[in-house]
Amino acid sequence: MKTMSETATKIVPCPHCRGDSVFAPSNRWRPFCSARCREMDLGAWASESFRVEAAAPTEDSDLPH
Repeated sequence: MKTMSETATKIVPCPHCRGDSVFAPSNRWRPFCSARCREMDLGAWASESFRVEAAAPTEDSDLPH
């Protein structure tokens, strides 16, 4: 008889390369497929390649209320 973890293996797309990635405790890089993809994603955040859009603050927003 299979255990719950053996029957519930979920495959998801790697956020970086879009390849198959096992989303389970056995994959130490989850949700990424490999250490390389995890490092590449971290590097993109560190170099500010990924950004969250926001409106530029106005001068009035810097004043205390």
